[in-house]
Amino acid sequence: MYYLGIDLGGTNIAVGLVDENLKIVFKDSVPTGASRPIDAIMDDMAALCISVVERAGVSFSEVKSAGIAAPGSIDPAKGYVCYANNINLTNYPMANELIKRTPLTKVFLENDANAAALAEARAGAGKGAKDVIMITLGTGVGGGIVIDGKLYSGFSYCGAELGHTVIEMGGRACSCGRKGCFEAYSSATGLINMTKDEMQANKETSMWKMVDGDLSKVSGRTAFNAAKEGDKAGQKVVDEYIKYLACGLANMINIFDPEVLCIGGGVCNEGDNLLIPLKKEIWKEVYGADTKTKFTEIKIAELGNDAGIIGAAVLGI
Repeated sequence: MYYLGIDLGGTNIAVGLVDENLKIVFKDSVPTGASRPIDAIMDDMAALCISVVERAGVSFSEVKSAGIAAPGSIDPAKGYVCYANNINLTNYPMANELIKRTPLTKVFLENDANAAALAEARAGAGKGAKDVIMITLGTGVGGGIVIDGKLYSGFSYCGAELGHTVIEMGGRACSCGRKGCFEAYSSATGLINMTKDEMQANKETSMWKMVDGDLSKVSGRTAFNAAKEGDKAGQKVVDEYIKYLACGLANMINIFDPEVLCIGGGVCNEGDNLLIPLKKEIWKEVYGADTKTKFTEIKIAELGNDAGIIGAAVLGI
């Protein structure tokens, strides 16, 4: 049997056919066109599902179910997107709307960050572990919690907003309206803001040359690249970023005590330049670390952009 995984993003709709070993057999994507009416988006999603199945040489009778990983607040029991700001949806029956447009008879729906966590727990960095926390460091900080092999999302399906726990009272403003959120400091956006602040305070740093004197060209790589070249201002930013990230991750370990805590997102491409100092800072803040005999494994996520597809497909397994 096969399973369809659909990753609905603000930029692209990605669909993959996944086999029973959680391997993607065939995948493709189309632009979302998020500003369009939802009916047009759903029509394209359905057409892509049909196209992927046909081009994979599989019959829909062999496709047991489909899953959709969607942004926003999701009610998986009803198959509703309760609210999603980037595609402007409120109380939309997305699962049923896909069934109407395709030969599919079973469609599941889940928040995209939760789906990514489930994928890493079943087929990625957390494979074999029962309790896994997934943190994605992107424009924001996404979170997913897997307990005893099952997603945890709270009684109203709004749980696992791990990026909106406060790590600096009265700190940087966050898009959620709070101040000092984990997301405001540890997302790629937070790293870029820290880099810009340091550059404006230090006109001698080599980071100015790296971006041709243009702050709009600053990326999450700028400070790390400068630090590798021995730039003190770049190293200062990296150290500050890692300390905030470690604080937030230590909080997650202290709350959930997971077997595996995996982190994903572009900043993780720094590999050991990030992971080695990060682990040192985390264990300074983990409760009872000196007395532990078992330790949470801190790992880089393995599935990359395929996590949404695989996680969505897994919903039906």
